[in-house]
Amino acid sequence: MSDKVAVVTGANKGIGYGIVKELCRRGVGTVYLTARDVDRGRQAVEKLKREGLKPEFHQLDVTVPISVEKFANHLKQKHGGFDILINNAAIIQKTITKTIYEEAKNVIEVNYRSLFIIEKYMFPILKQNARVINVSSDLGHISNLKNSYWVNRLTKVDVEVQDIDDFVDWFLSSVKNGTLKEEDFAVTAYLSYRMSKVAVCALTRVQCRKIDRNIAINSLHPGFVKTDMTQNNGFMTVDQSCKTPVYLALDCDQSLKGKFIWYDKSENDWTDRNLALLCTDKDSVEKYVSLLT
Repeated sequence: MSDKVAVVTGANKGIGYGIVKELCRRGVGTVYLTARDVDRGRQAVEKLKREGLKPEFHQLDVTVPISVEKFANHLKQKHGGFDILINNAAIIQKTITKTIYEEAKNVIEVNYRSLFIIEKYMFPILKQNARVINVSSDLGHISNLKNSYWVNRLTKVDVEVQDIDDFVDWFLSSVKNGTLKEEDFAVTAYLSYRMSKVAVCALTRVQCRKIDRNIAINSLHPGFVKTDMTQNNGFMTVDQSCKTPVYLALDCDQSLKGKFIWYDKSENDWTDRNLALLCTDKDSVEKYVSLLT
């Protein structure tokens, strides 16, 4: 454990911050807390150091290729690569019920398209048996999408990046042209965020199928967590929500690959369009949380 190197994106607050804390507590040798904003990132690291933990900080803007390349070069030169990548960086739109094009485009760029920049520069330096966790959401389950054409394309066994890109382009074009149809979606609140996370989960299945070196890639719903993103609404604390991502990073069997993992470590069939996962059930969350305390 002490020889492992872990990277958490978007980690100056919220779930990312909590994951860094838990990885440090578990004895991972080097844990990088990364953030777009240098001051906020360093402040977060100093806060953890006051708790006796020793994360490293490195600036990282997942949407800027030169930033990702610079960090990848640092990891390669200093460590020869790394073992754990938790893609947590994400944003949500400010307008809850209304989908605005520029806002939707920005959400897609950060939450989905940035993963291709990460893949280009950081996947080549992942070590043998490395683990990648793409943080998604229950809002990223395929049951959020009701358009049968796109559901069929995204859930096919041999789904490709082109299928997902076409889906994202269709969504953004519909927003831009004012042709969105409510019946194409289960819920239209936070629609840009939902569709970005649907794309993330679909991409996870593609990445898992094509990666080598026995690398395990999974997507994750961390639970309905009290963070700034949820405006402090939720059933779980940040500390509670970090148990499962760290389980995927350190504890689960290496054969667990290409799955959609729930906050309680259970596997859910992401391709099941009839699975009712749109809202986290409060009773089941509280039952799980009771096991952690």
